[in-house]
Amino acid sequence: MAQTKIVQTAGKEQLGDFAPEFAHLNDDILFGEVWSRNDLLSLRDRSLVTITSLISQGLTDSSLTYHLQTAKKNGITRTEISEIITHIAFYAGWPKAWAAFRLAKEVWTNVDKQSELSEKEKFQQEMIFPIGEPNVAYAKYFTGQSYLAPISSEQIPFSNVTFEPGCRNNWHIHKAENGGGQMLVGVAGRGWYQEEGKEPVEILPGTVINIPANVKHWHGAQKDSWFAHLAFSVPGESTDNVWLEPVTDEEYAKIH
Repeated sequence: MAQTKIVQTAGKEQLGDFAPEFAHLNDDILFGEVWSRNDLLSLRDRSLVTITSLISQGLTDSSLTYHLQTAKKNGITRTEISEIITHIAFYAGWPKAWAAFRLAKEVWTNVDKQSELSEKEKFQQEMIFPIGEPNVAYAKYFTGQSYLAPISSEQIPFSNVTFEPGCRNNWHIHKAENGGGQMLVGVAGRGWYQEEGKEPVEILPGTVINIPANVKHWHGAQKDSWFAHLAFSVPGESTDNVWLEPVTDEEYAKIH
């Protein structure tokens, strides 16, 4: 997993003149080094560990509010935080859970007001993987807007690919002399996968698509739904991804 550098300035801003060494340890060591080791433990997992520790100690001040907000940003959904605090209650104490729920409800309610969220933000709540950044490098091979979030670059590299409604990639082939190909796993929303000469296959969360090498195909979102899948590159010999013509609006419109 690619390591993301965490930048924190709260220590210097609030305690820089009064306690500069504490500010340094908070901003540069705790966040700049420990939290930034997300190649060893994901940001989502670090948020889970941190809020569990704070709730267990009965700390329900601004620090818990901050880390609940961070947990939300790191992909923990409202349903998950409810289950997490319920689980903590049996080990840390019922009153501590009640106090934590009060803050969590404020954080998730404030963020989750549907009228204030973009469609992209709403879709992010449906999955644990990040949407990532606009897929600029491959934009010319897509119709519509897509996003790319690399998840792992070791052993079998894979990424989370997100498509806005109606977005799809061009026809393409994963060429290989031996092995190769690609595997897709549906994460959220509804999408399509189609091989040349065959009927489209619907992709839902949990759907696994095995794409053989040297087979012409495309995949993307349904016209009325955001869609995300994990894309795994299957190792092989002399592999090459060959991009071809776009899926036309006429071809796409025929899919129901």
